[in-house]
Amino acid sequence: MNAADKIGNAITVALQKLNIEPVNETIGLERPALLSHGDLATNVALQYAKQSGKSARQLAESIVSELGDVEGVAKIEIAGPGFINFHLSPKAVNESVQNVNKKPEEWGKNFRQSGKRVMVEYTDPNPFKEFHIGHLMSNAIGESISRLIEYSGAEISRANYQGDVGPHVAKAIWGIQKLGIKLNEAADLGRAYAHGAQSYESDPGAKKEIDDLNIKIYERSDKSINEIYESGRKISLDHFENIYKILATKFDHYFFESETGKKGLELVRSNKDAFVESDGAIVYKGEKHGLHTRVFITSKGLPTYEAKDLGLLKLKAETWPFDIAIVVTAHEQKEYFQVVQAAMKEVIPDLATKVVHVTHGMMRLARVATAKGFTSGKMSSRMGEIISGESLLSDLTELAKKRAAESRANDPEILARDIAVAAIKYQILKQASGKDIIFDRERALSLEGDSGPYLQYAHARAHQIIERAKLSGIKPQVDTNAELNDVSRLLIRFPEIVEDASRLLEPHFLTNFLIALAGAFNSWYAQEQILDGTASAPHKCALTDAVRTTLKNGLWLLGIPAPPKM
Repeated sequence: MNAADKIGNAITVALQKLNIEPVNETIGLERPALLSHGDLATNVALQYAKQSGKSARQLAESIVSELGDVEGVAKIEIAGPGFINFHLSPKAVNESVQNVNKKPEEWGKNFRQSGKRVMVEYTDPNPFKEFHIGHLMSNAIGESISRLIEYSGAEISRANYQGDVGPHVAKAIWGIQKLGIKLNEAADLGRAYAHGAQSYESDPGAKKEIDDLNIKIYERSDKSINEIYESGRKISLDHFENIYKILATKFDHYFFESETGKKGLELVRSNKDAFVESDGAIVYKGEKHGLHTRVFITSKGLPTYEAKDLGLLKLKAETWPFDIAIVVTAHEQKEYFQVVQAAMKEVIPDLATKVVHVTHGMMRLARVATAKGFTSGKMSSRMGEIISGESLLSDLTELAKKRAAESRANDPEILARDIAVAAIKYQILKQASGKDIIFDRERALSLEGDSGPYLQYAHARAHQIIERAKLSGIKPQVDTNAELNDVSRLLIRFPEIVEDASRLLEPHFLTNFLIALAGAFNSWYAQEQILDGTASAPHKCALTDAVRTTLKNGLWLLGIPAPPKM
């Protein structure tokens, strides 16, 4: 039984002695934001003050009086209107530190979702278009959520849904034909799509040609078009795989609109009561749920994204039966998805209740170089001004190469890439879901704090200290009576942070924690000689080793590499 459980049980007994029966089985305990306020705190006195007939402060005093000595607690304080703060004893904290080093690979894991099957769909780039910054955001968030849920005992399936048919494909292939492009790389497709998209909006003749081409692609009725299609699709998908490798993502299932469209058509047509006909199209009237109307089948009989999403959900369940299906998209798709989910509840209600939608904001670059000069803000693939995800990774890798060359890393090229990944992912994951990001290259690469590379550097520092300890013959050994510091008191919170981040699908809880821990460790390191040959050296090494493990496991949960040297 850990300290929190012991404190919770003691509070329950104290309340019963005061003739107060707790409403909940477990007593609510939280970690104070400031360590000066203790290691654990409860507002139980505020909850039951009215029932007791006392003020919250008076009830808190009565509870503390009944508590007496609690195992693992060094000091109990009453704060404010009636909060009760608990300061853990050195033995309780240091024993937790000791547990970190016993099973480092298990540190932070929980079993809250044991037995659950969870499919997480994320990234979702479209073949024939660039892998843009939004895909980087979806990938970072989806991969971290997958790892957090996996750490909570669930069986995870990573899914990627890609639009390999639709108007964007027709625009790209039309652009390839008109510009006479010989396909060699993904950038060719981006150029062709931009030309097709602009022509579609400005030239009625081009619009008709592209619409007609879209039908031919869907029907696969033209051999020459099919050849361009197959070539472009392969180039796109191979290109995406190279990026996934850099981002340390490996998908279990790939779904395509060319597969989901037919299923979507069948679902819409076999559930006519849920839809209505409008100008030859089949639509869903979202107004009955306070939403808006959306088209599911066009007047030409083609499935829209909406219908394809119905087919996708059905296909997911047939491919890998799940308990929960998480979908990560941009926040701008929230209202769209609300209508689709409403339709799902009428068409496939048994699956619709399992769907969870997670959204992310937009990434805006503080200052971006484009073909038209420097600009800022959201980039547009339609206008051909896109800053691709690959180019951002490439730019940051180049910037990181100088720093990597000055390091003691075995392979500076790999280190530079790892730093770039950390820089991008951290900036994405430190924000709560749905919030926009202003991405600043210099800040993202900084080793001074609030960055992914800063966390990597703290981990590498801890790793090197332990390596030097081995050479010096110092074996890490926790002293359970050693004086506590901010490092030890912070790092034992890691399992709870992981559980909260997993339960709420919010990786930013973890990024905030890791930055605080890295900051505390670096401050301690600056003030303390760890390998000083004294009797306290083994304990200080053990604490450093626990920090190394916590940072390594935390970085893994964020999808960020943890290089041993920097």
